[in-house]
This record gives sequence, structure tokens and C-alpha cells, in this order.
Amino acid sequence: MTKDVIALTPKMPDTWAVLAGLYAGGPGLDVRAVHDGAVIQLCAPDGRALVSVEAPLLVQVPGEAERLLGAGVPLPDIPYWWTEARACTALPEAERLAGSVGGRLTALLGGSTWPSTAATTDVVGTPAGDVTPRAVPGAAPPAVDVLSDSVDVLTDSTAVVLADRPVVALTTWLSDVLRTAIATGRALHIVTPPHVHLSLPLRTALTGLPNRWVVQDPDCGYYDGLSGAVLRWQDGTFAPEPCETGATPVAEAFAGTTGRGDEHQLVVAFRVLHEPVPDLVLGRALQTAWEALTGTAPAGWGSAEPVNLPWSTRQLTALARDRAPEPTQLTAVGHPGRPGLALHRITRAKDGVAEDITLTLGYGAGETPPLDALAPLADSLVGGHGLVSLLASLRVARRDLTVPPRFEKPPVPLSFTLGAADVRAIGLTHARRPPLNLRPVPLGPAARPALHYPLGDGTDARAWTVLQQLSAHLGAAQRV
Repeated sequence: MTKDVIALTPKMPDTWAVLAGLYAGGPGLDVRAVHDGAVIQLCAPDGRALVSVEAPLLVQVPGEAERLLGAGVPLPDIPYWWTEARACTALPEAERLAGSVGGRLTALLGGSTWPSTAATTDVVGTPAGDVTPRAVPGAAPPAVDVLSDSVDVLTDSTAVVLADRPVVALTTWLSDVLRTAIATGRALHIVTPPHVHLSLPLRTALTGLPNRWVVQDPDCGYYDGLSGAVLRWQDGTFAPEPCETGATPVAEAFAGTTGRGDEHQLVVAFRVLHEPVPDLVLGRALQTAWEALTGTAPAGWGSAEPVNLPWSTRQLTALARDRAPEPTQLTAVGHPGRPGLALHRITRAKDGVAEDITLTLGYGAGETPPLDALAPLADSLVGGHGLVSLLASLRVARRDLTVPPRFEKPPVPLSFTLGAADVRAIGLTHARRPPLNLRPVPLGPAARPALHYPLGDGTDARAWTVLQQLSAHLGAAQRV
């Protein structure tokens, strides 16, 4: 299992501190820089990377370490520096080597390490010549070489990462691994013990085959953490293991209860479309939704986890402009008192600039999701942000928004809002008279309204049938 050690320091690791950390293995280890210098690796004499140290990240958003590492981590005051050292599985000494890198950084700079028991300042000797290289296809292109240095197992079809931390998140490193795996025609399989959870951004990134979350299980061996399918390692990848009838069995551990029936998540997914004017500022629709549902703006944003930048629509817009015409995928988080996370995708559309946003908010026992705020929110997005559509739903799921390796019920629709442009294209008369017991509420200007369709209170799964019938009714008019 790959072991990660994270140094959380109040001071930025400077050159001398990094050098002290790199001497954790003594003078006999080689050092090299990869990923355009963003990662420094301590290497065995045969060239195998033993520990990879990422460039320090300045975290300016409260609650991120607690969200990803747990509440018991002693933290420096905000802001602090987050430096990850990842140990490979080639040698048992690699884990202690990563701990010594982290311990030396905190000894010089203050702060703490995660896990706290990993930190030392010992010099960790490593035997020469005892590292078994992983199998990599012959005459591998540079992308495969980079992938080979980043993952635990690499085959012709699959890149395997072994992880053991409270929440496996979509870090910059893991994003690069996923992109490189896709570019080389490989699947990414993340293998974890059963106590590990995924963050929502990573769960979204792994959605759909061939990528998988593989969970170790003492009863069945391995199972898919998102579908429950029992898996086995065959032909260089994890694949479902069918039973005698040909069906794929579901692991008992996946089907077990989560014990979170009194916790809920409110999910608001919407799309807004803007004219491509020079002074366009992005992120305001997301801020409007966050304020309407929580009373505060988002706490921070970033392109990976941990989310490290204070919320700023100006900086967010600048990044999207720099990346255009390529899409920009961002994550926003809320303040610790109200768990909230948004996936925010910005793209060039045929008619302008589109923002696709999925905002998820967590509620515990005794906390009531603000369902009455959904219609006013839709009205605000129609009037000031070019709303195309909005679907709100409620689900029984963890307040902390992490994804466990167990079955969770799908969300139940609460309401659907269709923007003014699509209402006009479909025809107001047709759109406002679906063959259902629904009374849509007009929003925005009377001459060009949007329509808001209440679907239920989130407790009756039959709302999905109503939504499907409504979608069919609206789609029929567009096909004429």
C-alpha cells in the first residue's frame, strides 16, 4: 500500500529545508526532478523512485485539512504549507524514508505531519540492487515512463495506484496520473482498504469504465467501491468475476447499511449561459446559489484538492480566460460549519460561455435543508445569470460529503427549472401544460418567462418517473 506523509508547516519549505529532507536517505540515493520540476524524487541506485516530494502548496482555505485528513490533525494557523511525500511499495524502507522527509521539514519549519506517528529525522538506509522494477511495455514513450514513475503497478491496459488515507482526493498529482493514463489508453484503478472514502471530485472523475475504485475485502478479495461488483485481478487489470449463472455478484460489504439515515445531501445542478462580452465575470452564479442556500459565499476554490485559494470570482475568471478555448474544471468549497462542495466546469459554447455547476451541501441530524429557497434561487438565476436549466434533488448520504465504499440511495428530484430560451423554443403553451399533475411557476419577465416545476419533497422516488415524463413531454416539442 502506497504510504503518503504530509508535512503541514507555517513556513514555506525553502531550498535548505528541502535539501535537509532529501538527505533523509543519506548521500547514497539519487535525486531527480519530474513533471517539469514540480516533483522531486529520491531514487534507488537502479533508478526506481522511492519517494516523490511534491511542490509545496499554500493552503488559505479553512477546513481543508480536516475535510481530507480528519479532525484530529494538529494544524498551523491559516495560511499554511502542504507538502506531500509519497512512498512507493518497492521497498519497506520507502515508508520510513517518506516519514523522515516529512519529519525533517517540520523539525526545521514547525507545524505537524500526517500521520503524526510517521515523522522522524532518522537517516533511512536502503539496500542496493533489491528493487524489482515494474513491468512496462518495451520501447515505452515518454508518457509511459512518467506513468511508470508515478503508479504502483503498470500494465499494458491499467495503471494501479494503492492508497491508504482517510479520504482519497483529486490532487494535482492524481489528476496528472488520470490524464496520462487516458492519453496512453489505460484505465486508472485506485486500490484502497475498506475504511477509505473518496472525495466527490475524485468520485466524479472515476465515474464510468474503464476507471475503477477497487476496495480490498477479506471475504471476497476485491470489489468495485462504486458498483459493488466483485472483482479479481486477471490479464493485467481488475475485472468483474461472474458466478456460475453469468451474473456478477455484489459484495456483501457494499450492500451493508451505512448507518447514516439521519444525514442528507442537497444537490443543485444547473447550467448558465453568458454572452462572450469582454467584461464577463464568471463564478457569480455559483456565489448566488451558495449565498441563497447557506447565507455565505464559498470559502475557497481551486483546480485540484486540497482547495487552497480564497474565493475570488476575478481570479477564477482570469484562470478560465488563460485556459480558453480549453475547458476549465474547478472545485469550490464552503466554510467548515456547513459542508459544501461544488464542481464547476467552464466551457466555450456555441452561443457564448457556459458554466455547468453541481453544488452539494451536507446536513446532519436536526438540520433541515432549505427547500423553500430553491424557487427564489431559480428566480435569481433566471433574472441575473442566464439560467438554462436547474435540477434540485435530495439524497440520504453523509453530511461530510465523502463517498464510502457502500451502496447509497440515489437522489430524489425536488424541482426542475427550464430557462426562458428553451421555454420559448418549445412553446410556452406546450411547456406549461405537461400531461401531469404539475403546475409550473413562471419566473422572470412575463413576456419571456422561465418555468419552475415542483416535483416533490425528496422523500418519494416516484418523482423520477414524473421527471422522466416531463422531460419526454418537453423533448417531444423540440423534435417537431
